[in-house]
Amino acid sequence: MKRALLVGVDQYKNFSQLNGCVNDVTALYPLLARNEDDSPNLDCRVAKAPQDGSGLSRDDLLTLLDDLFAPGSDFALFYFAGHGAPQNGDVALVTSDGTNATPGIRFSEILERIIRSEIKETVVVLDCCFSGGATTIAALGTDQAILPKGTTVLTASRGDQFSVETASGRGQFSTYFEGALDGGAADVLGHVNISGLYAYLTESFGAWEQRPTLKANIDRLHDIRVCDPRVPKPMLRQLPQWFPTPDQVLSLDPSFEPTEEPSHPENEAIFAGLQKLRACRLIEPVGEDHLYYAAMRSTGCILTPLGKHYWQLVKADRV
Repeated sequence: MKRALLVGVDQYKNFSQLNGCVNDVTALYPLLARNEDDSPNLDCRVAKAPQDGSGLSRDDLLTLLDDLFAPGSDFALFYFAGHGAPQNGDVALVTSDGTNATPGIRFSEILERIIRSEIKETVVVLDCCFSGGATTIAALGTDQAILPKGTTVLTASRGDQFSVETASGRGQFSTYFEGALDGGAADVLGHVNISGLYAYLTESFGAWEQRPTLKANIDRLHDIRVCDPRVPKPMLRQLPQWFPTPDQVLSLDPSFEPTEEPSHPENEAIFAGLQKLRACRLIEPVGEDHLYYAAMRSTGCILTPLGKHYWQLVKADRV
């Protein structure tokens, strides 16, 4: 069982109104609720506070968080888009009824619920100003100092930075996060995990912009979403047959090229698979820039370091 709570707050009584948080939740919901093949992914609960709505109070959000971290699930994801307010080294997620004295819910309050929860894997994604404050020592507490086991926190900015909205009414971080979930951060097998997400996001921002942060205490990478594999798994499992050893050179000749006569369907099928592997940087031609010339000039192709990695996974029966 996997749950997700997606919160977007645009309406504020004592803080400036926002324009993109509800839009962010609306855009992210279908990507988190379903994998690319339309199979169910996270069982999502959505809380939106548009500018013209009734708002989302601190008590409302606390109730939603208590439900998220209640027993009965193995994995929980909490996404928040809204104002963030620095709080003595911590960060508060500002709710619609927030004031300067009590802006909303401090991350340390969320952390207390994570610690008490029976859920083994928790991911927190914060798209708000000063969100990097969620993983400071002050936020974690001197007795805690590190995140609880199985916890990951991905933030849109450092603890001293603002998180910007775009002119089109979206959070910049969440816009990139959407692209990452929609296949941009997927590996060859289609897995989108927190490591791939962070790599995609950190490359999306320049040195003068807000910098996403990632803190984690995990011993495995849980899939956040699954996209279609870039290389079909049955084809990937052919690697040890085409390359009996990781350093093997697979010899090519014109019979692999489908434009040549007479045709050789078996070699042409292999060549089609090699083209997919080349597109994913799993193989490279020997002495040529393109596989076509490697075939026409009878050289060959070899596994790249990434290709050798997947060769090992296939040999270990992990694909």
